[in-house]
Amino acid sequence: MQRITARIVISGMLLLATAILAAPSRAQMGMGGQPLSPPAKASCQFPDGKSIQVAYSSPRMRGRRIFGGLVPYGEPWRAGANEATTFVPNTDVNVGGTQVPAGSYTLFTIPNPDAWTLIISKATGEWGIPYPGKEHDFARIPMKVSQLAAPLEDFTISFKQANGTCGMRLAWEKTAASVDISQKK
Repeated sequence: MQRITARIVISGMLLLATAILAAPSRAQMGMGGQPLSPPAKASCQFPDGKSIQVAYSSPRMRGRRIFGGLVPYGEPWRAGANEATTFVPNTDVNVGGTQVPAGSYTLFTIPNPDAWTLIISKATGEWGIPYPGKEHDFARIPMKVSQLAAPLEDFTISFKQANGTCGMRLAWEKTAASVDISQKK
């Protein structure tokens, strides 16, 4: 009888542990099993075939006030949702005037109403929050800020290529922040 009771208790504990471990992944899913912040990618290729790859999760506004609300002004933000946003140039680049060697980095930003700062962090492989701290910053780079003509529901990172330069743009709600990236020569 004690063996049966012990097996029932152990089975119950295993089920509870499984439910607890599975809960965070379900919390990230919307109706119909679709992710609330689906994975997304952006890339830009330089004339010689070298490139920049960015992988992030794209949260949705869903009726929320984003900048100055969900994303506080003046504090580091993970530039997306879920896992940390990765920035991988396979060539040495110049990001807004700062030399960045080829490698793998994590992106964060500090949004403000009229100015943003892009943080390129040496810490990689972490979840998007908390911000790992200034001691892991490779660089902090000013970004240009503009207002969008209409609200943008999905957070988006994109590139615009022109004259051998990759303009990286982060846009969501009514705000866009951008920085030019060129290949180090």
